[in-house]
Amino acid sequence: MAAGGFCKLPTGSVVVALNLPSPTTHGTGSVRVLVHAQNRARALTRLRNLGMRAVYLRGNAAPPTPDEITAVLHHPDGLIWRTAPDSGVGGPEFVQELWQPIRALLRRPPAAA
Repeated sequence: MAAGGFCKLPTGSVVVALNLPSPTTHGTGSVRVLVHAQNRARALTRLRNLGMRAVYLRGNAAPPTPDEITAVLHHPDGLIWRTAPDSGVGGPEFVQELWQPIRALLRRPPAAA
């Protein structure tokens, strides 16, 4: 379920994109998370340090788009998210929603059961 991928930048750093289950909807939705770091391992460590313990990147099935790379590079934290479309891959479905800092996702109240 967790599609993802990465892109190595000319500077040597990477942008990792992952589609993860939304922590606020209890498995009924997903979010697209982008992380800018020195390498893939550090990008995943940044997410694990935020409490996302079961985050792995296997393959490169859904790498970040050029627009996603631009968004994460221009964010001061280098760690952003937004709701993922049902197709599970980044694309034009994202056009209506803005990227948000990761702390906005982590502090959202859980959805009512």
